[in-house]
Amino acid sequence: MPTSTRAFLLGPLLKGVSRSFYLTLRVLPAGMRDPIGLAYLLARAADTIADTSLIPPAQRLTMLIALRDQVNGTAHDDALFQRMAAEVAGQQEQSDEKLLLESLGPAFEVLAQLDEPDRQAVRGIVATLTEGMEFDLRTFPDERSGQIAALGEYDELDRYTYLVAGCVGEFWTTMTYAHMPGTLKERPDTMAARGVRFGKALQMTNVLRDCAKDLRIGRCYLPQTMLARHGLSAQDLLLPANSLRARPLLNELLHKALEHFRAALDYTLAIPALSVRLRLACLWPILIGLETLLLLVDNEAWLDPQRVSKVRRNDVYRIIASSLLLVPSNALVRRAIEERIARIEARL
Repeated sequence: MPTSTRAFLLGPLLKGVSRSFYLTLRVLPAGMRDPIGLAYLLARAADTIADTSLIPPAQRLTMLIALRDQVNGTAHDDALFQRMAAEVAGQQEQSDEKLLLESLGPAFEVLAQLDEPDRQAVRGIVATLTEGMEFDLRTFPDERSGQIAALGEYDELDRYTYLVAGCVGEFWTTMTYAHMPGTLKERPDTMAARGVRFGKALQMTNVLRDCAKDLRIGRCYLPQTMLARHGLSAQDLLLPANSLRARPLLNELLHKALEHFRAALDYTLAIPALSVRLRLACLWPILIGLETLLLLVDNEAWLDPQRVSKVRRNDVYRIIASSLLLVPSNALVRRAIEERIARIEARL
């Protein structure tokens, strides 16, 4: 494959579809960028297929499994896959998403060129992430049906957050040990477990932030057992006026998210202060995630889809700039994160 094609995939195309993650990726050590960037592109393509609501869920599921088989090297019907990608791309209005789907062939070529350990790691993470997408398609109704379904138990939510984000922490840890040997002083199993909780922290943040929007496409990730304990149903959450009534449920889930963020802090502090790039790549999503939870905990209408607790772009840049002063110091990193956690807890 021409270098220019590879550079385009892992440069402008990745930047176009990854938004803030691209900033994180650019500060990673060079050896980690290609496998992590490629894994992101393949997962994003799968997510685009899974989320294309103009295509029936059963058809999306078939396409998703076909993509997974292609990534795993167990399917080689390129013509069929190209037709499938074209069908999904035809439903995409965003040019970057469409271009991504049309670039899957070159992406598979980049995958084939990776070293065997990296190739297997990328295949593993994409397989797990697509399992999470498959869970969505099998669990929830068609977005256009007007129906709504909720997860049953908290364990289902915990498993879901692993499938769509916690596994990324494991993958990230594997890449670090492979490409930066000797950097992490903790045991690999300890760091992998913390990495899982790191990912779960970020996904719990997404679940709570996007609750109102997800409800309107029939998806309630807040488990029925928890809803019932607070005298609520998934339908109750569709009413923004119930934001105050549902506040105790939000607070309970915020406590769980913050416990995961504490593990993310431990993960970050296990990275040597001299590994500035790797530390920044971890510090940024933690700070942005906690900033999101601060907005959420102060949002009296958190069930209103018009009042999403989202960190503004200028605030993201502010967080990034301020982090450059924190990153060399364990004490400053700990203080910055623990102060934010304390501010959230004081409002619960």
